[in-house]
Amino acid sequence: MAGTHIRFDWAIKKLLRDKANYVVLEGFISELLKEDIKIDSILESESNRLTEENKLNRVDILAQNIKGELLLIEVQNSAENDYFHRMLYGVSTLITEYLSKGEAYSKVKKVYSINIVYFSLGQGRDYIYKGKIDFYGIHLEDKLEPSELQKEVFKVEEVYEIFPEYYVLRVNNFNDVAKDSLDEWIYFLKNSEIKDEFQAKGLIQAKDNLKIENLSTAERTAYQKYLEDKRYEISVIESAEITGELRGRKEAKLEIARVMKARGIEISLIVETTGLNLEDVEKL
Repeated sequence: MAGTHIRFDWAIKKLLRDKANYVVLEGFISELLKEDIKIDSILESESNRLTEENKLNRVDILAQNIKGELLLIEVQNSAENDYFHRMLYGVSTLITEYLSKGEAYSKVKKVYSINIVYFSLGQGRDYIYKGKIDFYGIHLEDKLEPSELQKEVFKVEEVYEIFPEYYVLRVNNFNDVAKDSLDEWIYFLKNSEIKDEFQAKGLIQAKDNLKIENLSTAERTAYQKYLEDKRYEISVIESAEITGELRGRKEAKLEIARVMKARGIEISLIVETTGLNLEDVEKL
């Protein structure tokens, strides 16, 4: 069944950067982090700077809350074997980018990396995973805690509060049974539908703000084009994988790249989608 509401990745690209729609983004992050989040501003993210207008495979948005913490939300549509590594790289880049030269290390910003993936990333049965950093003794197995001075100066109670936190939402693992408000958000992320009874933070506003029928004619045309391109990309990948199965993994990737290139898809996106190097793609 087709969704009644806009896909979240398209909403990130087109609607949620508008201050009037911050409440939707705030609601999602608040439900996930289990604390009330207020967004101060939307910042320049990697995809804003480096990608073409209609990038299909990956969409991200970078926000800063009123505490100065960075919130990176990324939607990944296609499988990527080194995605864990890219999560690490993305956070590391943000930390260095937002620490001015000569600034004290105490000015390093807290980063939340929220990853919405529509493929089977890793192995696991759950659909929501959280990663944070704590330190435990090898011999005594005690947890390393901040000193009283560090607690007072840096306003933290636990060491992990200083380090990045990672969230992975494996949307396709969700069984469509919403047992709590966060599940309501996962249902929307998977099905592009917000049920009338859903009451999660942000979804109440999204019920109207993100309805397909409320788009302008131009927006609806652009959205339908986006969906068409998404379907085509999936079809290309699936068909090429079947065709290239007997030729081995490299040959299958080359077949995918060949069809995408014939379609006129940008070289950088082909490289990112297939994992091939730039030279291989340019030779096709």
